[in-house]
Amino acid sequence: MPPTPRSVRFEDAVLDKLAKFVMEHPGLSVSAAVNLLITEALRMEEHPGVLFRTGPSGRRAVIVGGPDVWEIVRAIKVARAAEPDVSADEIVAMTAEYSGLPQHQVRTAIRYWSSYPDEIDAQIAAADAAAEEAEERWRREQGLLAS
Repeated sequence: MPPTPRSVRFEDAVLDKLAKFVMEHPGLSVSAAVNLLITEALRMEEHPGVLFRTGPSGRRAVIVGGPDVWEIVRAIKVARAAEPDVSADEIVAMTAEYSGLPQHQVRTAIRYWSSYPDEIDAQIAAADAAAEEAEERWRREQGLLAS
């Protein structure tokens, strides 16, 4: 469904902050920024304990006071692959212990992933691809420098 135009009135202070946000995010229109920020606010309302941050890979969901959601979910997937027979609670406990996070933050990441699995899985895939690419570059460098 295409976006529907709406008339919305903003306070001047909000417009100033919005203009600053758009300037800090090249390629983002005011309309796209409003849509993005409202979408993120609704997701934060839906998933207490999650907020959004801009970084080298773009905007992403993070756990308040913790890492990116995708990092926690990747750790859960690694733990599950390594321990396929343990219970869900044990996977949560293992992930919490390994990451140093409280279990409630691990569960917050799981709940967010369950609502947006494609988004989080794509971030995991992108991070894995970047790591593989970096390792391959390092190997080529080592090959060049080897005697």
